[in-house]
Amino acid sequence: MASAALELMGFFLGLVGMLGTLVATVLPYWQISAHIGSNIVTAVASMKGLWMECVYQSTGAFQCETYNSILALTADLQASRALMVISLVLSMLGVVISTLGMQCTVCLEDSGAAKSRVAGTGGCLFLIAGFLALIPLSWTTHEVIQTFYSPTMPTSMKFELGESLYLGLASALLSMLGGGMLSTSCCEEQESGRRRRGGGYPYPIGGGTMLAPGVRNNSQPSQNLPLQMGRLCSASRGQKLVRSGSESSHTSGRGVHKTKKPTAAGYDVTGYV
Repeated sequence: MASAALELMGFFLGLVGMLGTLVATVLPYWQISAHIGSNIVTAVASMKGLWMECVYQSTGAFQCETYNSILALTADLQASRALMVISLVLSMLGVVISTLGMQCTVCLEDSGAAKSRVAGTGGCLFLIAGFLALIPLSWTTHEVIQTFYSPTMPTSMKFELGESLYLGLASALLSMLGGGMLSTSCCEEQESGRRRRGGGYPYPIGGGTMLAPGVRNNSQPSQNLPLQMGRLCSASRGQKLVRSGSESSHTSGRGVHKTKKPTAAGYDVTGYV
């Protein structure tokens, strides 16, 4: 029951992480223009994302322009796009596979240990997805901070961290946490199954054990072991008693035969006929 609750918690954390990663990927709030120094005009704010660049004016106008050419983009932006898309695809696969393998679902009920392995596979996909999303987010965060504190960069070209970066970092951590919980519940369930299968007596009375006559060999040694041992001891004692009685009768018979010597016909005790 504890592993089922752990699986549910990991699944919901991975689902929330996937949704957060999707929102962070689509929104353009990765970099926001910094209003510092001589650039104190707040009438216009520019924002940059993975897919578009937007401008917000104080009058309420909000204009966005998508990047028309993919090949004209920088290498880091192209890599960030690819990693975020791959992370989303892996998260969706993790949601589907985890749904099939969790204990609270009716899918793969008769498969035994394979159901827990499927849930563990979904957890591993969540882990990989969170790690892949963490790479471009950390990369962009480092670039924005380095550019902001660069003395050679003009003030009008400096940007600050946007809301999408914070949301993406939190979502990546949630995905990794949920995947770890799913994988841990799978390992705990497999270990408990091994302990349940490994119970019982390590030395069952089977085909290689010689039993005394009159003792019946049962097919459930763990339940009838004390009764069988008692029967074995009583049978061995009976065999010893019978053997000792027969030996005593044989020795007494030999003594009688030795004391009584047969006398020949016509032979007197004195030795004279």
